[in-house]
Amino acid sequence: MHWYEKLNQYFPVEEMKSREHMETLLKERPEIYHKDEGTKHVLMYVELDDFVFIDYLFVSKEARGEGLGHKLIEKLKKKKKAIILEVEPIDYEDTDTEKRLKFYKREGFEHARSIGYSRRSLATNKMNELEILYWSPTNESEEKIFEAIKKTYNMIHTYKDKEFYGQSYQPVDEVLKKRKDYEDLLEDI
Repeated sequence: MHWYEKLNQYFPVEEMKSREHMETLLKERPEIYHKDEGTKHVLMYVELDDFVFIDYLFVSKEARGEGLGHKLIEKLKKKKKAIILEVEPIDYEDTDTEKRLKFYKREGFEHARSIGYSRRSLATNKMNELEILYWSPTNESEEKIFEAIKKTYNMIHTYKDKEFYGQSYQPVDEVLKKRKDYEDLLEDI
């Protein structure tokens, strides 16, 4: 099965980029957009000077429990850069969402609680809420994580979006927000 089909069967339609979008990123942005593929996994990621963004991580059901996901994350951690990803909130009707979050927690990822992420899906026109998770070897501030995810959104998610989808995604300042209540809570402490 083609790597894109593996991803497309596993990830919700609201989160998927088109095949053309991803193949164009691999072709036109090879210095930053990468694919690590094996018979049991597909890892799509962005690597910049100061962070790595995991766009998609798929491990086949047959390989779960073998430590493959851990090995892939360890490979990225060896780059000694912050690692950032978007993950859907837990949906108790979809057990994979809870398993996914537990996996990243075991790998040392933290919630970026001060960052809100809500984007309209071009596929379904529904609002899609996502959580930002990160791992950092140097205890990066959530402010730096916020700036990194904004950079990723502008460089990767919206790359030629009008060409691929016939319309553009929302501007980054509409999609990513600092959660004011979290900042107010920190000030009270």
